[in-house]
Amino acid sequence: MTEPSYLAAVRESYDTVAADYAEIVKSPAELDPLSRAMLTAFADVARAAAALGPVADLGCGPGKVTAYLAELGVSTFGIDLSPKMIELARRACPGLRFAVGSMTALPVRDDELGGILAHYSTHHTPPEWLPVVFAEFLRTLAPGGRLMMAGYVGDDEEELRPTQAFGGHPVSYASHLLPVDRIARLLGRAGLIVTARLMQEPDEGAKRTIATFLARRPERP
Repeated sequence: MTEPSYLAAVRESYDTVAADYAEIVKSPAELDPLSRAMLTAFADVARAAAALGPVADLGCGPGKVTAYLAELGVSTFGIDLSPKMIELARRACPGLRFAVGSMTALPVRDDELGGILAHYSTHHTPPEWLPVVFAEFLRTLAPGGRLMMAGYVGDDEEELRPTQAFGGHPVSYASHLLPVDRIARLLGRAGLIVTARLMQEPDEGAKRTIATFLARRPERP
């Protein structure tokens, strides 16, 4: 499959901001209690499904969340579109595996994964490409495998185009914020069963609504 054109802007932008991103972005231990609790709950589910395969942290950035899952006893590895991010992750977490790759064509075999974590990593995907990404989630998850996806959502489809981020570096990516119900429908159409949704309304620590989805691939008949 030809690489989607939007990926070049995302890759270049995150390569540009990688060092500042690694310094600025919070570690999981610094997140709000509810966000930490969701990651811990997902780790519990992933450990219970360990026989199905490892957990892929998609859009892992500098590897902070990947390392957190590993500390919680999860067999995990990270994938990110940005080579600079992967370089930082390998340097920070030499005992873990990291690879460059895109969610539109994951470097993972069919049925290989016991779990997928997409933690604030799908919002740069244009809505028309989400079915491709979610189909990749389904393809790579083993039957019964679990997904946790968290990120910002909007009341209606909203596209944001910041001109700079993370230390004032220029960026050229777009962020796409979709309604929760639309995301849930797209996951369902891909063949994933949504088992839970959590909404966190904006507060002094977050300017936008956050949604976390838990889903699973159906067992084979």
